[in-house]
Amino acid sequence: MAVRRAPVTPLAPALAEPAYAKVNLTLHVLGRGADGYHLLESLVCFASVGDRVELRPGVPLDLRVGGPTAPQAGAIDDNLVLRAARALARRAPSLALGRFTLTKRLPVGAGLGGGSADAAAALRLLARANRLPSDDPRLQEAAREVGSDVPVCLESLPRWMSGTGHDLSAPVTMPKLFAVLAHPAVPLATRDVYGELGAPVASPEAVGASLPAVPPGRRDFLAFIAAHGNDLEAPAFRLAPIVEDVLAVLREQPACVLARMSGSGSTCFAVFATRSAAALAARALADDHPTWWIRATELGPPQ
Repeated sequence: MAVRRAPVTPLAPALAEPAYAKVNLTLHVLGRGADGYHLLESLVCFASVGDRVELRPGVPLDLRVGGPTAPQAGAIDDNLVLRAARALARRAPSLALGRFTLTKRLPVGAGLGGGSADAAAALRLLARANRLPSDDPRLQEAAREVGSDVPVCLESLPRWMSGTGHDLSAPVTMPKLFAVLAHPAVPLATRDVYGELGAPVASPEAVGASLPAVPPGRRDFLAFIAAHGNDLEAPAFRLAPIVEDVLAVLREQPACVLARMSGSGSTCFAVFATRSAAALAARALADDHPTWWIRATELGPPQ
């Protein structure tokens, strides 16, 4: 008598999303709000390098982490990918989840918003798997719950972030910039850097003030960026003096137009006149500083 086997239901194909590095071109701290959170104004864009997140729908919620910087990623249960999935599931009870695979390429504690970009990519994947529109308000609500940088990473477009980071401007037009990212393998905790800043309580007049207009042309855009710095550089230098050394090395490279620390550090970026100049600088820096994480990249809206 022939044995009948139950039909095997094929797994849904895996979906994948890039998780682009966030770069703070400018960062101005207005002060501390009444709740203790710092209020800021920051013009952000995204690099063409980042992590990768995959989702296999139709299986229980799970996360596997691999890639060159996976050992820095911390405990699985605390990963922002799972926190984002759970935050969305609380708002959409019938949400189909799945198994995530995170390939970590960005350094952790580097001021590049890697964990936030991973969480945003996870939300985009769940939206695709469940046919949620990209403007479903539950996506933004879940992003805001997970972290200050997650909302801006959902679309990964250049914008002003203000307030605690949750208030976003319309997308900003900016030129493509050729750049090098350099991280000296020394992490900096955001809380420590803001604590070292010692910002006073923000005045009510400072909060919600109009954001400056951003010129779109390359020359004017770079002049604008040069005139608006990063208020967290000085406290980061005190906590990790090597960050100041990274900036000095970047500024010494031929054809470097501008160099600055991103976010709360400790990654610094340098803008170069051409793509080839950025690539040459990245190779030279990698040879001279083999323990640093260095990448040539493009800044703007990722392609």
